[in-house]
Amino acid sequence: MPTYTAPLEDMMFLYEKLKNNKNYNEIEKYKEITSELVKDVLQEAAKINQNIILPLAKIGDENPTILENGVVRTPPGYKEAYKKFIEDGWQSLSCDPKYGGQGMPKTVSAFFDEMLSSSSLAFKLYTELSIGAYNCIHHHASDHIKDKFLPKMVEGKWSGTMCLTEPVCGTDLGLLKTKAIEQADGTFKLSGQKIFITSGDHDLTENIIHLVIARAADSPSGTKGISLFLVPKFIVNEDGSIGLRNGVSTGSIESKMGIKGSATCVLNFDNATGYMIGPKNKGLNSMFTMMNLERIVVGIQGLGISEIAYQNSLSYSKERKQGKSNNTKSNNGADFIIEHADIRKSLLNMKSIIEGERALCFWLSQQTEVSLYHKDEKIRQEASDLVSLMTPVVKSLFTDMGMEITSDAMQIFGGYGYTKDQGIEQLYRDNRITPIYEGTNSIQAIDLVFRKLVNKNGNIIDKYISLIKKETLINDENIKPFVEKLNKNIELLEKFTQWINEKMKNSKDDVSAACNDYLKVLGLVSIAYSWIKVLEVSFRDYEKNKQFYEEKIQTANFFFNRVLPRIESYYLTATSGSKYIMDFKFN
Repeated sequence: MPTYTAPLEDMMFLYEKLKNNKNYNEIEKYKEITSELVKDVLQEAAKINQNIILPLAKIGDENPTILENGVVRTPPGYKEAYKKFIEDGWQSLSCDPKYGGQGMPKTVSAFFDEMLSSSSLAFKLYTELSIGAYNCIHHHASDHIKDKFLPKMVEGKWSGTMCLTEPVCGTDLGLLKTKAIEQADGTFKLSGQKIFITSGDHDLTENIIHLVIARAADSPSGTKGISLFLVPKFIVNEDGSIGLRNGVSTGSIESKMGIKGSATCVLNFDNATGYMIGPKNKGLNSMFTMMNLERIVVGIQGLGISEIAYQNSLSYSKERKQGKSNNTKSNNGADFIIEHADIRKSLLNMKSIIEGERALCFWLSQQTEVSLYHKDEKIRQEASDLVSLMTPVVKSLFTDMGMEITSDAMQIFGGYGYTKDQGIEQLYRDNRITPIYEGTNSIQAIDLVFRKLVNKNGNIIDKYISLIKKETLINDENIKPFVEKLNKNIELLEKFTQWINEKMKNSKDDVSAACNDYLKVLGLVSIAYSWIKVLEVSFRDYEKNKQFYEEKIQTANFFFNRVLPRIESYYLTATSGSKYIMDFKFN
């Protein structure tokens, strides 16, 4: 079984040293959140993840969730761990104190999400969808609905889901068939089937609150006629007690290659009672509150699994002997594989990507908070635009990199990586879902290029590039070589953006074929930007913690020389066009 130690030093470094975002620091609700408090929270978070959640990964993989006589049963140990999880208040970490939450910022909850993802992704999914559902209800439901459902969800006694996909539609939700018939009392009766519903049914909570998109009887076809409904597994009485079973049943659960401890359900809605959330026919607008936050969290899943894969690869490299290195000091026998240049390259590749992603995620968490809570509407909108732009990037790049890193981890372990004994192959299998769910990475790339680069507030990508240029004008000779490399690649991003804009006019196939490459270019530039902010602190405070900052500088050096140059390849590949692709005759 893989071992795991939460990277607390790096997390606290980001929280203490990179919390210099003026707009973020102006948010009144977080004025009393001190570094000491955050450190205490993260230390306790590390304990529950390392000691209680981590062992569940192997248990859930070997004892998958089952459907038995209409009841979905989670793996051994899940109930006990979940009980401890909610008793200690982890479900309520970032929730509104009005409903029993602790009100911690997303800059902190993102670190917790990463720890959970490293420890057991399958277990995490039971808690994750609940927070997503909470956020959607919190933003769009009436006060009556909030008061009725949120306290128990925040406490963790009730969980939540997101029900979108149907047999006839996934990405194209306008084709959905689930119907909602309004009743005399203002409720609705929902009928239809939803598939691939994560945590759709289980035995961890007393009730499950489903957020379901459906079409009201008098609504138009397509996405314009979609509304959002809250459908509980059990009806909730007006006094808050649980009543009769609602018309929601589990048809089956999927047998999967990974995340086997997570219940992925087919749900049948048969005249199930539901409550409309948000305006009629505006359901997707409301649901996107949940979906966009979930997409960022899926990116964090890729980061978390990458971290545990790296930690175990590093440990194994220090204890496994194989062959003589080029600079061997051994008179007889083999050297530890960490002495081999190729292994060191793989390890540094992992480390430089992981730490850059974590820094970028911290920045994005700050922007998310600003978009929600800053008192200035203009500043909120600017932050919201940045979050919108970067959401598909974080979701796609972090999960794609997670596949690269878990694959390299298996390679470092050699034959042992391919066996179940070490648990490395499970990390690969568990992570393989992350580029697929919450919108495939191809869909994310299309969303980025065709929808996110420009919106009603103008050319967002140009504003983002200007921001990067402004914030990397640092008067430090040590940083200058790094900034020069960043600027060279920003130029390629700008050329790529111009090419995209030109091709949009007359060759959208060229654009479609280039989307994934463009996303990766933007993502690598963004990680490099985050590394510059890390380097600024590292050179400035070098004497205060030489070992820590020297390691940061050398890791960044690898990223800028070995990872960032991938951008040129992506650019050249994409701008070769699509004619030879579209003209090919498949037999």
